[in-house]
Amino acid sequence: MAQLPLPVIDLSAISSGEGDQSTIAKLAAQLGKAFETEGFAYLVNVPLTFSHEQVFGLAKRLFHLPQAEKLRLAKKSFQRNNTNTYRGYFPAQAGSDNLKEGFEVGPANLPIAPDWTRRKIDLTEGNIWPPESTCPGLRGDTEKLYKELQHLSSTLLSLSAVALGKEASYFDHYLHRSISTLRYLHYPAINPSSPQQELCCTPHTDSGILTLLHQDSTGGLDVLSPDGRWIAAPYVPRSLIVNIGDLMAKVSGGRFRATYHRVRSSPGKERYSVPFFFEPGVDCAIRSVDEDGEVIVYGEHVLSKMKGWVEFQDAEKSLGVTEHVTAIELDVA
Repeated sequence: MAQLPLPVIDLSAISSGEGDQSTIAKLAAQLGKAFETEGFAYLVNVPLTFSHEQVFGLAKRLFHLPQAEKLRLAKKSFQRNNTNTYRGYFPAQAGSDNLKEGFEVGPANLPIAPDWTRRKIDLTEGNIWPPESTCPGLRGDTEKLYKELQHLSSTLLSLSAVALGKEASYFDHYLHRSISTLRYLHYPAINPSSPQQELCCTPHTDSGILTLLHQDSTGGLDVLSPDGRWIAAPYVPRSLIVNIGDLMAKVSGGRFRATYHRVRSSPGKERYSVPFFFEPGVDCAIRSVDEDGEVIVYGEHVLSKMKGWVEFQDAEKSLGVTEHVTAIELDVA
């Protein structure tokens, strides 16, 4: 493999089920070092049954639906007559350097949480899907992919606990009623004759625990290095990228690093990516491994962060942005 700008961690021992304590300790040390320095790493030989082609095939199947069909799945902030507030579709956000459309999925059978269903945005709501006749197999395949990524996340949490000097089971309570999010993303190609945006996703850190990313061969992901330079994180076949979120940086007592990253536009090219955001349960009490500082309730943390996310703007502003997307002539293949 050519020299890459980020650490590469080989999970073949875990994938084969042959990892002994020595191997687990070595992997934990590698992961911990990556999280302490870059905050990002490539994962190779991951224990997933889906190829990259299959994962992006699911995304394309969804985004190739007519816009009217996708808007039937849109969040209430974009379609006032819809009832879903947290899961579902959101249209591209033009004019804000966040030119992407997305579709978000949570756990398949999350128990009802009455204290949360009464909120303006229900973090525990069920998923919304296109009819099976419209997208055959999308729901079943996506739910299977979700379970595999959730299992991989739990493995990485165990390794992270060991890297932080804790028992492998230290973060197990994060898995109780977890509300992790699988997000299909499509960055449409902009017609070359239209004004170009340098970025299609602005610099940001992820807000939660950890993120697993499938990115396609278009590339465009940049990561801010410890010395303040933007470095490209190119596509690596059959790999995933993992990175740390703000909350996990706090949990680690500041040892792990939540790193700024962005996505550059690729003129005339569309891009697909599929991030999986591991999230604890809404009522999960989170504190530093050093057992000092404030206790954070995960659901409240998400709601506070959500105020700055373009996907959750008020309906009037969102609909205005959607109209602008049409005006700049997106060339969706």
